[in-house]
Amino acid sequence: MSIDELPRLTAACRAHLPHVLRWAGAIARGLRKFDIGLGGKTSGSENTDALTLADLTCQELIVSFLRDSDPIFRRCRIEAEEITGDLARFAAEAEFTIAIDPIDGTKAYRDRSGPGYATMLLVRSVETVHYSLVFSPENGPHGSWMQACGDEVVTGADDPSCPAPEVVASLPKVDPATRPPSNRIYVIGFQERDPEVARLLSTIGLHGHTAAEMPGSLFELLATGEFGGALIHTPNVYDFPAALHVARILGGDAVWVHDRQPVHFRELWLDERADMLRLPGIVAVSAERNTREALCGLARDWPRERYR
Repeated sequence: MSIDELPRLTAACRAHLPHVLRWAGAIARGLRKFDIGLGGKTSGSENTDALTLADLTCQELIVSFLRDSDPIFRRCRIEAEEITGDLARFAAEAEFTIAIDPIDGTKAYRDRSGPGYATMLLVRSVETVHYSLVFSPENGPHGSWMQACGDEVVTGADDPSCPAPEVVASLPKVDPATRPPSNRIYVIGFQERDPEVARLLSTIGLHGHTAAEMPGSLFELLATGEFGGALIHTPNVYDFPAALHVARILGGDAVWVHDRQPVHFRELWLDERADMLRLPGIVAVSAERNTREALCGLARDWPRERYR
């Protein structure tokens, strides 16, 4: 698939993918009532190692839908956080990659500690992200959406009386000119140091929040301006790119703190402890340049290795 086919690919995403994320969200919402926690991940981070039957089931559904709904999806690579689904049906090498996070925020989901989980997928190349869709099943009476595509980010409540693609297409566009500033920053990936890093942000006028303190899905909070950005150590490729995507559409960026260069996906590494693909180093993401600069200034000399 060539770059010239990107408009067709994103059109297929808009037309089809809201259906399956709404279905996956309904499954996640129903399964959450039961004891469905699983073992198997041993990275040492509670947020990373949380795994449930819902992760596996939702991914199976999403992969099967991608396989069957439009042939263009099978011409993309797949990067999936779990191992379930007919992954071999997709391209081994391709211009575009579909990344799937069947349950983002699995620890909060498993522990029933709030509505801060989502089901999501995105389309990226090695340079940037081209499409992101996030559905938060328990944010509001029927859940809520965040979609980023082209030059638009939209957010809003779901309405199950209408087809999901129609709901997403009708959502209001985020206006960067009226989006409020925020000093609230999401902090993750520093392992047991997450709370310490969150506290350090107060020294530069920012308010750090760990995963346990998040009131909802980062991507929607970032889009609406309720959160001003994130500081992430060795982010994974299944959810972080949606934050990068939102920031870039709203006039910001995601950069490596040690050299302030824009993030790309040419250099990935396999975290064997968590069985995840990750980006190297520490990343600051925000739509506001001053926030990115402050985060880079604070963390530029911190160790870049995840495990020491």
